[in-house]
Amino acid sequence: MIESLSLPFLFLIFAGCAAAIWFAGIRLSDITDILATRFGFGEAFGGLIVLALVTNLPEIAITVSAALHHDLELAIGNILGGIAIQTVVLVVLDEFGLGSSDPLTYRAASLVLVLEGLMVIAVLTLVVIGNQLNASVIYFGVSPVDATIALVWLVGIYLIGKARTTLPWHEQGTAPGSQREPRGHSVKKKFEAATKKGLRTTRLLAVFVSCSVVTLVAGVGLEVSGEGIARQTGMTGVLFGATFLAAATALPEISTGLAAMKLQDYQMAMGDIFGGNAFLPVLFLVATTLSGRSVLPQAQRTDIYLTGLAILLTVIYICGLIFRPRKQILQMGVDSFIVLLVYSLGVVGLFAIAK
Repeated sequence: MIESLSLPFLFLIFAGCAAAIWFAGIRLSDITDILATRFGFGEAFGGLIVLALVTNLPEIAITVSAALHHDLELAIGNILGGIAIQTVVLVVLDEFGLGSSDPLTYRAASLVLVLEGLMVIAVLTLVVIGNQLNASVIYFGVSPVDATIALVWLVGIYLIGKARTTLPWHEQGTAPGSQREPRGHSVKKKFEAATKKGLRTTRLLAVFVSCSVVTLVAGVGLEVSGEGIARQTGMTGVLFGATFLAAATALPEISTGLAAMKLQDYQMAMGDIFGGNAFLPVLFLVATTLSGRSVLPQAQRTDIYLTGLAILLTVIYICGLIFRPRKQILQMGVDSFIVLLVYSLGVVGLFAIAK
């Protein structure tokens, strides 16, 4: 019914849902950090899984809704386009979170972040492999590659959790001259502030559930209105999902990232982006299970193009974390400037090959 509305109304619904995700997502992220600390999850294995699920609720809602509507084109475009555009969020954090001081990768440099970036590349490589398989390769409603992606993600976050405490490197692999306080100190400060205000667990849980419901409903609204906009404007689901839809679902990451930057928790800001990007391909398992069809073999060349673009952007930031350049261009690090340039050219190429 929504898809049959006029284009202005569809844009209005899309904008309203994006705004709801913005405000609910910010609140949800803060409350998740407080509850994770209160229940003792912290950055442990279970805490990382909960955080990945919560911070990607809009993408989860869109994937589930698209799979049930058998609009897999939009779901694939949103997942892979979301990874690319969320990587570009780091450019925003570098530009507006630090200004004329040292670049983000110089301040955030640590071997743990390098490992997180490599995990993103690993799951995206499996996406390319999965695309080459026959769509009939599916057992008990699950594609072997989808299951492998989920397994690699679980093993990856376990190893990264171990690396944060037992990495056999000088100062746990944290580079000299990087952020002064340990990673995650911003979460501790949020918890201390909530404790001083006397916020009870029951109230926090109530707000958590409310914001989760709002985010899920708004995510479905984005998918349905986005599908209508794409059809009425003649834009393919891949293009719309990879650009406008992905940008709308990345809004909370910008806000929460800037908040972490303000508290000088640069590693947390980068880690949240890499962590979210590594989780998104796991949603292919959800899409395959709900739709009853193997999703990755149906990915178009534009989807694989986006996968390659996301890998390239991640590699650039990994190099930045290793070499730690201090030079800035337009008040952003050299690596962020290159990422912005590559992504801009990549979007132009995306529209060119989608014709």
